[in-house]
Amino acid sequence: MMTEFFQSLGMNYEWAWFVATIAGILLIALPLMLGVAMIIYMDRKVWAAINLRRGPNVVGPFGLLQSFADGLKVFLQETIIPSAANKGLFLIAPILTFTVALLSWAVIPFGEDMVLADINVGLLYLFAVSSLGVYGVVISGWASNSKYPFFSAMRASAQMISYEVSIGFIMICVVLWAGTFNLNEIVLAQKSHFWIINGYFANILLFPIFVMFFISALAETQRVPFDLTEAESELVAGYQTEYSSMSFALFWLGEYANILLMCALMSILFFGGWLPPVDWEPLYYVPGIVWLLGKIVFFFFCFSWVMATVPRYRYDQLMRLGWKVFLPLSLFFVFAVSGYLMATGHYA
Repeated sequence: MMTEFFQSLGMNYEWAWFVATIAGILLIALPLMLGVAMIIYMDRKVWAAINLRRGPNVVGPFGLLQSFADGLKVFLQETIIPSAANKGLFLIAPILTFTVALLSWAVIPFGEDMVLADINVGLLYLFAVSSLGVYGVVISGWASNSKYPFFSAMRASAQMISYEVSIGFIMICVVLWAGTFNLNEIVLAQKSHFWIINGYFANILLFPIFVMFFISALAETQRVPFDLTEAESELVAGYQTEYSSMSFALFWLGEYANILLMCALMSILFFGGWLPPVDWEPLYYVPGIVWLLGKIVFFFFCFSWVMATVPRYRYDQLMRLGWKVFLPLSLFFVFAVSGYLMATGHYA
């Protein structure tokens, strides 16, 4: 649609496609950065409310500009590179983390036709790109030439790889039921899935898979209670210990962009994405992007709620949960879902 708009302005197809692609990227990246600033504010307000504190309430109305003030403060700080660090890799690591976090959003559908790249293997692309995020963490830990970041990088590599296995099997269950890797079609397959409910969460076989996905998303994004890579009582600040100024901010932005991505994935895979909660005609007058953003905010609130209330796991408990509980369970559900679909003739 955007390409056709630029063609109507007199551009040939090649230039219209190029300008439309750049415009699409900016329409995703810029609101995403604004969204990251707002959810950092939301994160702090939720923690404060649960702990009976006020949270940010001075900078701007209701403290809404606090994240921007923090960003400006970080931007004005000096960038310090440790003398013993590998300078090239040290600077590349936060850029890699931030870039990978943005690349994943290319296939996220914000509405029926509101997606930058509506590819048939969107879920595979998402799984492949998001798994590259571990490289930024590992490179930063090694390049810092400091023991605490290095320990954190080793933890992160083991943790992210462990939970990506169970997330992969969980995605397979959704793909089996929807019959496609295209995220837009996965959303449409959830329309009136159970009576008038839009979403797989009402499915007795897929709801336990959603719970596992939610917990695995916490581990994949290093959120409490699985923030062993940033455990301040053990590792100072983890892989970010030696970073300052905008290099630290890029890690921060990438981390929250990944959290938003996981919230978007839960909304798309299990809660109908941009569809309203129930298949009732008046609800479709609300734009699909509003429904999707509402679901993302709800899941982010759940992330913040967990962070404010659940104590940190030990590392052996984290690994045991991933390999001895979630891996066998996710494999069992792949067998159960595929067996049910074959038995009921879903594939016929």
